[in-house]
Amino acid sequence: MGRNNEKNIKKHNDKLHKAQAKKKQAEVSRKEKLKEIVKKFNESKNEE
Repeated sequence: MGRNNEKNIKKHNDKLHKAQAKKKQAEVSRKEKLKEIVKKFNESKNEE
């Protein structure tokens, strides 16, 4: 019984992919928030 059996590899990969997905989702939401901020800034600038 080694450490690199199928069950442990799958568990590790699932954890890794979950972390990567979480990181990617955070990046996407950050970009969306930035777009909204820029949009609001441009609107307020146009009003002046």
